[in-house]
Amino acid sequence: MDDRAAPMRPATWSGPLRTVLTTGASLLIGLVAPTLAAAGPDQFPPATPQPFETCRADLIAWVTARAVPQSLAEAQLATLTPDPDVLAATQSQGEFVRPIWDYIEASVTPARIEAGQRKLAEHADTLAAIEARYGVDRHILVAFWGVESSYGAVLENAAVVKPVVRSLATLGCSDPNRATYWRDELTAALQILAWNQAPLDRMQAGLTGSWAGAMGHTQFMPSVYQREAVDFDGDGRRDIWTSVPDALASTAHYLITHGWKPGAGWGAEAALPENFDAALADETTVRTIAAWRALGVKPARDRAMPDEAAATLILPAGIRGPAFLLQPNFAVILRYNTALAYALTVALLSDRLSGDPGLVHDWPRADRPLTADERRDLQTRLTERGFATGGVDGKIGPKTRAALRAFQGSIGLPADGYADATLLDRVRATP
Repeated sequence: MDDRAAPMRPATWSGPLRTVLTTGASLLIGLVAPTLAAAGPDQFPPATPQPFETCRADLIAWVTARAVPQSLAEAQLATLTPDPDVLAATQSQGEFVRPIWDYIEASVTPARIEAGQRKLAEHADTLAAIEARYGVDRHILVAFWGVESSYGAVLENAAVVKPVVRSLATLGCSDPNRATYWRDELTAALQILAWNQAPLDRMQAGLTGSWAGAMGHTQFMPSVYQREAVDFDGDGRRDIWTSVPDALASTAHYLITHGWKPGAGWGAEAALPENFDAALADETTVRTIAAWRALGVKPARDRAMPDEAAATLILPAGIRGPAFLLQPNFAVILRYNTALAYALTVALLSDRLSGDPGLVHDWPRADRPLTADERRDLQTRLTERGFATGGVDGKIGPKTRAALRAFQGSIGLPADGYADATLLDRVRATP
């Protein structure tokens, strides 16, 4: 983990290779976690900001309606106070968005690569056994581990490790837009305690995790722990906090459950031909590798990619930045976390851990990312000019990128859908 106490939240990416799910948060970045099926969801309206003392009673009613014993709910929640660090983390979304290359390079560092290679050697036998059982490549697993908790080092950092029940209760009362999600995760955490699902020492500590409730070496939300955690070391406990075999095997189990294809990669950096039509990288078109090669698009390095394999081409920083051919396994990384920056970080770290020297093409480092207000201004102006963005929310999603491509094409620019300060100036200058 880098030194941030709370995860940044890069923009999410939508495309044909993955399903957008609700995002939680880990010690580094959020872990995607579909909520548990809950009894009687219509009995409780969405939360609205209210005094925490009042909300506590709502939380107790919520969790006890979902198979949490009354005695446990009251013992855990009746005198609970909100965590000010959690409240601060939810309010710390900056006006400026870091460019994607800053985000990736903050995690794919020489120190993290070297540490990961040491972990690969240290846990070689365990990783070989996990590969044999689940078919998930060891470099991907160790990359998740490195990105989520810096190979477990952050779990020893008292400044960022929090009591999960308190964190989720705080979020369940303070975030009305996602109250159901947080309350369902709180329910799952209390069910883990009620049903003695975690190791005894973790039960006695009340479960620990990130400010948003994600737990262990690879940061599982409580509901994901219930469904996906495994006891790989055979000691009778699903210990994702202190057992590296359990944590990495649980991650492999998650990935294979959600569609990971054994023996296939995530994709590769792509080399584009001169005068490539950027509109072909439209997030929606899936072609075989053979079809991409026919268009002059090929892996930037000598990486084996079967001609019949399907891939989508993306330009996350526009035509002047690196391009990537994404195979279906990349969609599974996005199931773990919906942020494109996160998924590319895991993918590129896994490549470096396997000996890849890094990207061939550099990022457009001189570009300035847009502020939230500027993104809203861009959407407003595009809509006024007849390029529908699907609303003005300050988020550059697939509809806004499609509108950008249409605008760029209308004035003779490469239609790459990339929004930066220079493009905003062009939109402002166009009647």
